[in-house]
Amino acid sequence: MLRVLGNILWFVLGGVLMGLAWWLAGLLALITIVGIPWARSCFVIGSFAFFPFGKEPVNRRDLTGRDDIGTGVLGLIGNIIWFIFAGIWLSIGHLMSALACFITIIGIPFGIQHLKLAMIALAPVGQTVVRSDARFNTRLE
Repeated sequence: MLRVLGNILWFVLGGVLMGLAWWLAGLLALITIVGIPWARSCFVIGSFAFFPFGKEPVNRRDLTGRDDIGTGVLGLIGNIIWFIFAGIWLSIGHLMSALACFITIIGIPFGIQHLKLAMIALAPVGQTVVRSDARFNTRLE
């Protein structure tokens, strides 16, 4: 119940803006055709940005126990390109949102979520989102 309340408050008090920013970045990447791998990451992390409580980001290598295209060398190259074109800007947006949340005591959990999202924004390729209570059992893609 607390998770649901946190997600509703998060969404209404600003989570919708950053989630839409992620989805906008995903749409822009999708338009380029070569950006489809980044678009996929944007939509997964964007959904997490809309309702982050009760979920957490994990590296797909840690989740599956094996490398895939996003967790290997190509994923690293993809994250470097992402960082230059979009990652830094989404990360700055989350950092500014976190600072605004940290002004009040009630906003501290929201600020912590924004800091998590700011870190993911720097390198989302190779990441996925899972439920916190079943971290290594359930993918939410």
